[in-house]
Amino acid sequence: MHINEKDIDENIKWAEINKDVLKSMENPRPAYWVAIGLCLAMLSVAVVAEIYQYQTGMGVTNLNNPHMWDLYIATFIFWIGMSHSGTLLSAILHIIHADWRKPIYRFAEAMTTFSLMTAGLFPMIHLGRVWNMYWVIPYVTDRGIWPNFRSPLVWDAFAITTYLTSSALFLFIGMIPDLAICRDNAKGWRKKLYTVLSMGWRGDDRQWRNFRKTYMLMACFLIPLAVSVHSIVSSDFAMSIMPGWHVTSFPPYFVAGALYSGCAAIITLFILLRYFFYFEKYMTIAIMEKICKLTFAIAMVWTYLNLIEFASIWYGHDMVSKELLISKFTGPYSFWFWLMLFCGSVVPFMLAFKKYRCHMPTMFVVSLVLNLGMWLERWMIVTPTLSLSYHPFQWDVMWPSVVQWGIVFGSFGWFGLLFLTFVKIFPSVSMYEVKEMVYHRKREAGSAASEEGSAAPVKNEEGNKATPSGSGTPGLEGA
Repeated sequence: MHINEKDIDENIKWAEINKDVLKSMENPRPAYWVAIGLCLAMLSVAVVAEIYQYQTGMGVTNLNNPHMWDLYIATFIFWIGMSHSGTLLSAILHIIHADWRKPIYRFAEAMTTFSLMTAGLFPMIHLGRVWNMYWVIPYVTDRGIWPNFRSPLVWDAFAITTYLTSSALFLFIGMIPDLAICRDNAKGWRKKLYTVLSMGWRGDDRQWRNFRKTYMLMACFLIPLAVSVHSIVSSDFAMSIMPGWHVTSFPPYFVAGALYSGCAAIITLFILLRYFFYFEKYMTIAIMEKICKLTFAIAMVWTYLNLIEFASIWYGHDMVSKELLISKFTGPYSFWFWLMLFCGSVVPFMLAFKKYRCHMPTMFVVSLVLNLGMWLERWMIVTPTLSLSYHPFQWDVMWPSVVQWGIVFGSFGWFGLLFLTFVKIFPSVSMYEVKEMVYHRKREAGSAASEEGSAAPVKNEEGNKATPSGSGTPGLEGA
């Protein structure tokens, strides 16, 4: 497969790749520690708010009837959506052999795992009585009590648990060769940790062949699983008869929104890691351009599905749903609705211009605005419908309390703390896959030289002829 010459420098040495990635786990920029402190402060706000809610009761959240759902469930959907792009795109790009994914897929998969771990907190927080969370989980008891398997909330428990387990396993399997490299270069507690997690990896031909087969099998399994998970989350709404929710396009709409928010988050984390860990040689402008183009394409799909939903309601015969749609455009939540459309459908057009795609500060701000739009989209799904349902006694405009805002705000600190801790302990750039890119580049350079009549064997930095192992990986057994 042809590799764009700007994706990675073919002159980089394999030993230098090891050195750069291992150094990133020891000596990040000072801004990394500032980010850690900010995340701790945000998380502290959520802890204080949750303790206050626990001691005082759910009344402090302003939740009522009909507003039994609000920021908690909207943010739950947001975090579930953000989790999809990491593993899903990594699996798809791995199957189609898109080499530009190799320097960035590791942190994208980690984003999936930690987004799911953040999302799983919100049903418990929303429940108020967190000790009753076990009612959602199917289990056998002497009392013969079983959860309601017809409830979409139970489907959520199955889907999210399966997706979290599979994503974490996919992330771990992909790290095993790199953990062996870390094991051979680490000391103290890190060496003990990497020795256990590398599972005796030696890098011989048999291990590489089994590794390739397992990783490809997991990638093929995760693609339909990721699509089904967010389709099930959309069923929480589409299976109801509430106006604005009982829409057949919700499953693809939710999946597109999930990919959209996830891609925007990948841009944000790409820029942060590139700066924190001096990864300019690996997380290049060319790779950023590809991510931006993919995000723009998904944004247009999401916008199209939005227009389909508006048209189906406007030309339909459900007058309550039509009144709800008009209320979104002109009612008490109209400002936030228009802001959602601006952030989600207008701002993405900046991604269509090369001068913006190549400017990191601009892309950082744009990615944050896109995710703001996608969070507002989740809130606009939940709250307006509960404010204007079929029965007049349910008509009520509700605004979240400071407690709800505090917990939602702190969830970003929780996610950031998990993610930043991960990239400090584990390699956030796949060393063995970046070496594959370098090897392929050198092999292409050797082929080009042969065609020009000056063929010469491609050599690595030790002066030895670069030859792949039995798995097609260039000499990684001794990396």
